Amino acid sequence: MVGIGESAVDPGGLVVVGAGPAGLTAGYAWMKHGGKPLVLEAASQVGGIARTERYRGYRFDIGGHRFFTKVDAVQRLWEEILGEEFLQVPRLSRIFYRDKFYYYPLQVRNALTNLGLRESVHIMLSYLKWKVRPSTEEDNFEQWVSNRFGGRLYWHFFRTYTEKVWGIPCTQIRADWAAQRIKDLSFLKAAFGALGLSKSNKPSTLITQFHYPRLGPGMMWERCEDLINAGGGEVRLRTRVQRINLEGKRVASITTVDDEGREEEIQAEHYISSMPVTELIQQMRPAPPAEVLRAAEGLKYRDFLIVALITEDSEPFPDNWIYIHSPDVKVGRIQNFRSWSRDMVPDDQHTSLGMEYFCQCGDGLWEMDDAELIDLAGTELDRLGLGRKAAVVDGTVVRQKKAYPVYDPEYKANLDVLSGYLKTLENLQTVGRNGMHRYNNQDHSMLTALLAVRNCLGEEHDLWEVNTERSYHEDFMTKGREAEGGLPPSDRSPGKQACVNA
Repeated sequence: MVGIGESAVDPGGLVVVGAGPAGLTAGYAWMKHGGKPLVLEAASQVGGIARTERYRGYRFDIGGHRFFTKVDAVQRLWEEILGEEFLQVPRLSRIFYRDKFYYYPLQVRNALTNLGLRESVHIMLSYLKWKVRPSTEEDNFEQWVSNRFGGRLYWHFFRTYTEKVWGIPCTQIRADWAAQRIKDLSFLKAAFGALGLSKSNKPSTLITQFHYPRLGPGMMWERCEDLINAGGGEVRLRTRVQRINLEGKRVASITTVDDEGREEEIQAEHYISSMPVTELIQQMRPAPPAEVLRAAEGLKYRDFLIVALITEDSEPFPDNWIYIHSPDVKVGRIQNFRSWSRDMVPDDQHTSLGMEYFCQCGDGLWEMDDAELIDLAGTELDRLGLGRKAAVVDGTVVRQKKAYPVYDPEYKANLDVLSGYLKTLENLQTVGRNGMHRYNNQDHSMLTALLAVRNCLGEEHDLWEVNTERSYHEDFMTKGREAEGGLPPSDRSPGKQACVNA
């Protein structure tokens, strides 16, 4: 063991905890301003949930990561890192419900044909009923969706899948999640857009193409890791943060332990964390107030596993992914990795399908052994008629803890307590999905990281006020500023400015 204080270092003024999209963006942006960041990652590879997993030459995406943004600084950063390796991919995603495909975005002819005239009339009447007599409260997911789409359409296309994803009734999911993920889509906007009658720009939910790294999302973050290391910074893997050492309202140092059990104390002027905020709070010494600890314990997560099936059916369906709304199977979504990028699949005679299961660490699905899960996934693929179990020649399983922050009835109050406490710490900022316990898209996580670096350079941005809706509909990056990571021109030296956490 290395004694505390015996190996203290100052890595260029900034320590970043977590090497997912948010953490690596912070490190890269700091490096662009001449700093030498130290990025710490507990896992053996970078990317977090946006990593690319590999198995016998096949590559697969953990959850499916579209690279789409209206934030110019994020788009420039992506293009700067990957260049020509950044592909333009047409989006095709459909809902599979009652043995039929429903296009998403909605196509009126397709929907009417599948539902039939009688049910289509019922859906329209239900929509009109909810417009005339909407729920007076919009506290939960069911109320929010029903007020915009009608109760019958909610029952058909939202309830079953959402409850499969979260494992709790829709009445226990806060409306915040619907407002963030569905954005400004409504029944009439979707219908008018499908008929070509919409005069406004389509909301971000309805994009028809997106960018994608040729070898999967992890390619972006592996390249970012290389650039940070080449620029004088360091991305240190297999290194877990064990303690956050506080002195008054500042982080004095952090204590890390590597996979061989060696401890090290690391000091810096600024700290940016994308690790789960629950773990961050629990590792602080001295411990935060009791109400802060209780709030951290109250935040919940949804876990996730993906069964990657290698099948001899090389073109089972053209979709990037299919949402499975049927309650008769446990699978929630199916990815076709050949449709994301053909270079994800090394053999033209095969493809790899990602069968996604939403679960909790320790439950029946999570505890099934890999062979059982591969058998289950093949059986459900066959039952759905989207592929043949007999064509499955191999498979592997990846389990992902803390994949999705849960928006249960208590989450908002708990998060308010945590954010209020974290704002009192002068040189620590939290960013990203788990760092802020928000179901962020990748670009929103990156935006919080870019603004956190700006704070370290003397600006004042309240990261907790950066929400997904604003990130799509406002220009956060002032025009005329440098394209280097979306940061402002500055002759200030990183590591010599106070970190302002508004």
